[in-house]
Amino acid sequence: MIVDLPETTTGAVARALVELRDRGGAVALGRVLTLVVPTDEHGVEGAVRAANDASREHPCRVIVLSRGTRRGSDRLDGQLRVGGDAGASEVVVLRTYGQVGDHLDALVVPLLLPDAPVVAWWPGPPPDRPAADQVGAMAQRRITDAATAARPGAALRRLAAGYTPGDTDLAWTRVTLWRALLVAALDQPPFEPVERVTVTGASDSPSADLLAAWLGSRLRCPVRRVRTGRGNGLEAVRLDRPTGPVAIERGQGDVAVLTHPGRPDQRVSLPRRSDSDCLAEELRRLHPDDVYGQVLTRGLEEVL
Repeated sequence: MIVDLPETTTGAVARALVELRDRGGAVALGRVLTLVVPTDEHGVEGAVRAANDASREHPCRVIVLSRGTRRGSDRLDGQLRVGGDAGASEVVVLRTYGQVGDHLDALVVPLLLPDAPVVAWWPGPPPDRPAADQVGAMAQRRITDAATAARPGAALRRLAAGYTPGDTDLAWTRVTLWRALLVAALDQPPFEPVERVTVTGASDSPSADLLAAWLGSRLRCPVRRVRTGRGNGLEAVRLDRPTGPVAIERGQGDVAVLTHPGRPDQRVSLPRRSDSDCLAEELRRLHPDDVYGQVLTRGLEEVL
């Protein structure tokens, strides 16, 4: 069900939510958090789809804030989505015009679930200091996506300079499967030190940069970051050891080849993760990701 509320107020939106709850029964019970999503008009539907998919694991209230033109009169248009149009969540879309968009925090506060954590997610180019943003300041967790920036490497540097515990980035979440495979490979004999690391990936892949930074900080060895054509993503990792390299190479598909000295090559599933998958993973963790913080603020300077 979709209910449009043109030229409205946050008070009217809150009352409409209560009416929908009364009309549809326990439509809003069991929500575990509030997910606040600042974006523009072009990003609204993609953000709602990803949030709806993630909400099947984490029922929540999703508040999407779409900034329209600042010219013209001040206006707030609201839209409520529940039931089949909202997955396991309830979605509030607020479209701001004029100077209304200058006070996003005031729009959000009346719609927050009581006594529930607040998570902020920017599906587009991230703010330099998420914790200092109007929306980010009220959130326990702040999720950015450096891959959406025009210059992802520069965006990572800015996020590192403005890092606050509770920040994370989907570029980091996208390498979870790579990290698990590499740890599993190194957890098998022979237990030798890694002498060199080579990470190959697109020049605009912040995931490759973060993975290289993580490997360098954990293995304490030289790391070489090989940059390929834009848009190719993370392609390969090679860990050189005295008896031979451990390597993972992924082509254009979702299957990678794992090479281990003295063993036949293995084909392993390594799909490219969707935004909804990554978002669902991050919503499982409402405490700071200390490993990400260390990689971003300490290890990244060695590879960028």
